[in-house]
Amino acid sequence: MRLYSNLMMAVAIIALPLAAYAVPVKAGPVKVWETDADQSKLLARQPDVSFAPKGRHTGADTLIVVDGSQSFQTMVGFGASMTDASAYLLQQKMKSADRNALMADLFGPKGLGFSFMRLTVGASDFSRDHYSYDDMPKGETDPTLANFSIAYAKTDVIPSVKRALKLNPRMTVMASPWSAPGWMKTTDSLVQGALKPEAYPYFADYLSKYLTAMRGEGINISLLTLQNEPGFEPDSYPGMRVDPASRAAFIGGFLGPKLAAGGGRTKILDYDHNWDLPSSPLTVLADAKANPYVAGVAWHCYAGDVAAQGPVHDAYPDKDAYFTECSGGQWAADFAPNFAWTVKNLIIGSTRHWARGVLMWNLALDENYGPHKGGCSDCRGIVTINSQTGAVTRNIEYYAFGHASKFVRPGAVRIASTEADGLSSVAFRNPDGSVALIVLNGNMQTKAFSVRADRKTFGYMLPASSVATFVWKP
Repeated sequence: MRLYSNLMMAVAIIALPLAAYAVPVKAGPVKVWETDADQSKLLARQPDVSFAPKGRHTGADTLIVVDGSQSFQTMVGFGASMTDASAYLLQQKMKSADRNALMADLFGPKGLGFSFMRLTVGASDFSRDHYSYDDMPKGETDPTLANFSIAYAKTDVIPSVKRALKLNPRMTVMASPWSAPGWMKTTDSLVQGALKPEAYPYFADYLSKYLTAMRGEGINISLLTLQNEPGFEPDSYPGMRVDPASRAAFIGGFLGPKLAAGGGRTKILDYDHNWDLPSSPLTVLADAKANPYVAGVAWHCYAGDVAAQGPVHDAYPDKDAYFTECSGGQWAADFAPNFAWTVKNLIIGSTRHWARGVLMWNLALDENYGPHKGGCSDCRGIVTINSQTGAVTRNIEYYAFGHASKFVRPGAVRIASTEADGLSSVAFRNPDGSVALIVLNGNMQTKAFSVRADRKTFGYMLPASSVATFVWKP
């Protein structure tokens, strides 16, 4: 991944774990959770507010209208990637009781309730070694994949994913390779290079064998991209350039038919790269042979604007959108603007532009922003796990994503909500009928506003650069 300092900026903050609590929703008052720019409130429960009698004015001129009659995409949820680094820290650097408590806080029904997870097929930069699941000595090949094995994942990654699935059985798991095995590439290396056309059938077999092997471990991969950031060739960690025409040829001629013949349990997503080049997935979707096998488009945050997701969906409304990677890091340290950026672009912006799921990058990293081998040297996870003590730091992304994941359940449907006077918003109707509305005050001062839903209205005052999640049952 490439990082751009004018985008995702955040600061780690140390906080005690949030008290475990469920979110019971009954008809009546509006329940409120708030995070303020000065960190005085961090996903903190506030006093309930009440709908005013029909027709009664709340005193605020700015109005957000929530319209449940307009519905859009169905959500799978929010979460992060269980990288090798994250799983290693969980399994090797934490005591069992502390690990169980953290996993429950991240994935459990009384915690953040993360319900979307990304895995790497082989190594990324956040691995302690560079490897694939079928490495061969230089100059040798393995076209029958006799050497294939997911043994590396069985030590840390698979136990961590299984625990998350036990805590949240409705978890959607996706996977992305950072590189094909080196012997399939023009460089005969995991680092740099392109996939050889003659290796297309072998790479399709490789990905299919990975899906089967993970299914044998009790982990069903629902979504698959064929390459992380296919327009970028990193020089210090696994990567692979796959241009749009090559992706279309591989999906349409090899991977798509291969997965379809196996029952089509895993859907293919194209792109898995930045907002700045929407022409890349559009080229793949325009390919008549590839299009039927592509279920949607995956997006990253490191260049461009979130609005790019919209026109691609408009051009192919039968294709889903997913937001699959963004990272916080130590390249800036101001909480307020970066918390606001995260919520505005990832939680609100990506879902208003059709994302069914939203992911941060590493679930957990250590105090040295690793372990990693090459790549980003100052990235940060949703949480930081101290490699010496096992102590946990909950970072800005924890609170930003918690404002959605704790209240927007798998199967929720995005419904219409208006934005006005520097207030950004997104609303969802949960399977139990409750409504969750997330509001960001992008102004430099406290803002009073009203929310109208079902001909009823309530008022609220939200500090500058702060976020509130409102939950009610009509």
